[in-house]
Amino acid sequence: MPAIGRSSVITAAPSRLSGRAPRRSVLFFAFAFAVIADPVSSVAYAIEAALRALHGDMALLLPTMGLVIGLVVVVTANYWQLVRRFPKGGGAAAAAARAFGPRWTFLPIGALVVDFVLTIGISIAAAASAVIALFPALAPVRIPLALVLLLVVAGLTWFGHGGRLLFAVMTVAFVVVSVAVLVLGFAAPHSVGHAASTADPGRSAMLAVVLAFPVAMALATGIEAPSTAIAQLGQLDDTHRRRFGRGTLALLVVIVGGLTLALTALAVRLHIGIPGSDSTQIADIAHAAAGPGWLYSAFQLTSALLLLAAASSSFQAGPGLLKALSGTADRPGVLAPVLGRTNRHHTPYWSVVVYLAAAALVIVAAAGQEQELVLFYAVAVFVSFLVGLLAMTRFARQEHKPALAWVNGVAAAAVAFTLLVNLLRGWPVLSMVATLLIAGGLYVRWNRAGRPTGIEDVEARAETD
Repeated sequence: MPAIGRSSVITAAPSRLSGRAPRRSVLFFAFAFAVIADPVSSVAYAIEAALRALHGDMALLLPTMGLVIGLVVVVTANYWQLVRRFPKGGGAAAAAARAFGPRWTFLPIGALVVDFVLTIGISIAAAASAVIALFPALAPVRIPLALVLLLVVAGLTWFGHGGRLLFAVMTVAFVVVSVAVLVLGFAAPHSVGHAASTADPGRSAMLAVVLAFPVAMALATGIEAPSTAIAQLGQLDDTHRRRFGRGTLALLVVIVGGLTLALTALAVRLHIGIPGSDSTQIADIAHAAAGPGWLYSAFQLTSALLLLAAASSSFQAGPGLLKALSGTADRPGVLAPVLGRTNRHHTPYWSVVVYLAAAALVIVAAAGQEQELVLFYAVAVFVSFLVGLLAMTRFARQEHKPALAWVNGVAAAAVAFTLLVNLLRGWPVLSMVATLLIAGGLYVRWNRAGRPTGIEDVEARAETD
């Protein structure tokens, strides 16, 4: 993921909350663990995506995922800077507008629209895979199962943000169960797999890793969420919003990086290779570590619920973005007003229908297989990353900070390389085309509307609305 606050939390407490440390601690817990639900859920399919790109070469899996985490840290460092510069939210869209002009706002916005659709699709498909791994008899109805889960999540969206605190609970539950699986797997595993652990001597190991790691960069989705979600924290001042945003980014790196590397190391240790058609690698890891008992069931259940939470958060954020783009009676918009119509729970229901239809199409096209969608997933969000990094590079140069400009420039080059490698795989070009078409369409409508001001703050408005 998980974007414009892929996870929203109820933060409408009185302003005096900012003066009470215990309440701020509870608020930070709810905010941080809800926001990082999307990137944490990406662990469920990113490791397997890397292994498939490596053609099952277990010896190269850990170096590949290490490189992935390294780039995640680099991208997170950029959003650390964004939070400092834009404590009221805004993310890459705000940075692009202020660095290059408001017309550049639409590129990251287009990328986010595509990213939200893919987040919903891949999260629902992965949740269905988690359920099938636990109940293999459901494998023949994979697509109907995924569509039912999609309808359930979309239906719950009708009732607004009321239950979003559960995202934090789901994230913590998955982390706790995962730690238990890891401890048991390293200390006394139930069984060991049969995947070969030696690298293929007929090819360059370094080249294999370099070409494989961009596929697993789906793990990076959702990194941008804290930089926009802090707009929800209207009861806090800028200083505390910066602390919440940066604290969430730090927590994201620790949890996502730690879980990813630990599960990867366990997969290598237990020789858990590419799974069968009715399972997933992460499910096979848990089964080998804990056996078929209650812990394995708990792992599958919490991972499925976390993936559904990630889909639900994009079902909130995506329509929220369309609502913000549709404008209000006092502020002209870019999109048709119908997309901003809400029910009594403040849900823009026509925008939800748009995302429901798009996600259903994506799921059916991919036959309900999340691994078919991973390549597309690691494209759109990287457009937003690249624009944000280029903007921060320009800010650093304008402020005569050559060291920071150099670091941001190198990070932008790494992100551009990742994006290019994924595009060269062929079909992922469709994600880029969709991003450019949406961005171009929004830009045209913005011009026709008379170029209304404030477009650069649309991500922050989507959160506060």
